[in-house]
Amino acid sequence: MKLRNLFAISLFLVFSFYTYGQTEKSMNTFDPNYAHTVFFWLHHPDSKEDCKAFETSLRKFLDHSAYAKTKFIGKPPRASREVVDGSFTYSLVVTFESAEAQEAYQKEAPHLLFIEESSKLWDKVIVYDSKDIAL
Repeated sequence: MKLRNLFAISLFLVFSFYTYGQTEKSMNTFDPNYAHTVFFWLHHPDSKEDCKAFETSLRKFLDHSAYAKTKFIGKPPRASREVVDGSFTYSLVVTFESAEAQEAYQKEAPHLLFIEESSKLWDKVIVYDSKDIAL
C-alpha cells in the first residue's frame, strides 16, 4: 500500500511542479500513453559534487533522448504527513507516446551513457511504469 501512495504522491508532485517553476524546455505536455516514474537514492545524498554530477548527466541524457516527452526531475519536498515517503534523493518522470517508444528509450545511446556515468552514484533505483486507464 505504501508504494501505491508513493506513486500517487509523485504524480501529484509532477503536476504541482509543472504549474510552479517548470519551463517548457524542461517539461513538455504530459503524455498519458506511458508514464515512466523513477526514484533514485544516491550513496551520498548530501554531497554537492555527487548531486551536481548526477543532475548534469541526467539533464544531458534527457536533452538528447529521441523518445522522452515529459522530462520532470524532482527532489522530495519537506512533508509532514506520515503517508509521504521522502527518503529518495531524486525522482524522474518521463512520458512516452507508447510502450514501444519506452522500450526504444531503454536502448538508446543517451540513456545508456547516463547509466554508465551515474550508476556509481546511486545506491538504489525503483521504477514504476504505468499507462492511462482510459486507453
